[in-house]
Amino acid sequence: MTAPVDVTAALQAKFPSVTPRPSGDHVAVNVAAADAVAALKYLRDEFAYDLLVDVTAVDWAENASPRFTVVWHLLSTSGHTYLRVAADCANDAEPAMATVTGLWPAADWHERETYDLMGITFTDHPDLRRILMWDGYPYHPLRKDFPLAGIETALPDIEVAEETGAAVLPAPMMGGPFVASSGEMNLTEAEPRAKDESWNERSAKRE
Repeated sequence: MTAPVDVTAALQAKFPSVTPRPSGDHVAVNVAAADAVAALKYLRDEFAYDLLVDVTAVDWAENASPRFTVVWHLLSTSGHTYLRVAADCANDAEPAMATVTGLWPAADWHERETYDLMGITFTDHPDLRRILMWDGYPYHPLRKDFPLAGIETALPDIEVAEETGAAVLPAPMMGGPFVASSGEMNLTEAEPRAKDESWNERSAKRE
């Protein structure tokens, strides 16, 4: 899939760091982190990409460099076209990217979620704090080095600990990816099981 010539050509003429990005669905480009905000503003103002659909990130692997890539999904509500823009974080140990909350206010929660779950700091964000995990939680659950079963972590709220009957829990709570073999159960009546049930097994032994 190729982008409309005027958009890609204009982007590459204005921002030499822009290159095509392999994509199986929508048009996608890579851009240098230093050019990301300016390129996104250009797309919004000159090509009517007025809706920020999502801000997310990719953790390629612990030994990859660059390890983290921030991804913005844009939609032109007038042109009915999508565009994906990606930029690599320069620092693998302390990944960071400039905020786009000044371009799209909706970026606020998207960037907070990416910060919370992937550990990417969005510089100049007006209120960058965790949105799913609690303040002080020491991990980022969507990173590749975070175990599927979670990491047992002291709960910060005594009421939560009393309700669960435990002072520590893996966080996020035990879960997917879920599996169930076809023919072994009625999938409409049975809860699927996680591939990794190790935390449940350890908890049962302690009881």
